[in-house]
Amino acid sequence: MKIDEFIHFAKDNPVCFLATTDGDQPHVRAILLFFADKTGFYFGTLSPKEMSKQLHKNPKVELCFYNNPHDFSQAKQMRLTGKAEFVKDPEMIHKLHEERLFLDDIAGQNLEPYSEVFKVTAGDIHFWSISDVMNETHLEHLVF
Repeated sequence: MKIDEFIHFAKDNPVCFLATTDGDQPHVRAILLFFADKTGFYFGTLSPKEMSKQLHKNPKVELCFYNNPHDFSQAKQMRLTGKAEFVKDPEMIHKLHEERLFLDDIAGQNLEPYSEVFKVTAGDIHFWSISDVMNETHLEHLVF
């Protein structure tokens, strides 16, 4: 399997679930993909959020992208275990902010000073579908 298949799946299903930890307590939330390419899977957050604090303290994460079909037999998920790395590129942070200006309206303030971009890299990624029940040990994984 090639990384392009995973990138395509993520782009087609951009809302995913991100697991972080706070001590020994896991926390999962839905998050929107910013973009993905061969350098990683990119996301945005805001520095005051607990998610940001958790990622800075422990960058180990797991993501689960899901295609959510009408026919459950066609359900497929992509699981990615890796490390979050914050990107300090002002242009990329500005682009994230511009794409999500609606958040400024919700918050009632300019959120760009709080905006952060992180990418998930250096991990293990695989697909899983309902037909893989009890066959998890035989799934093809890609280490990237």
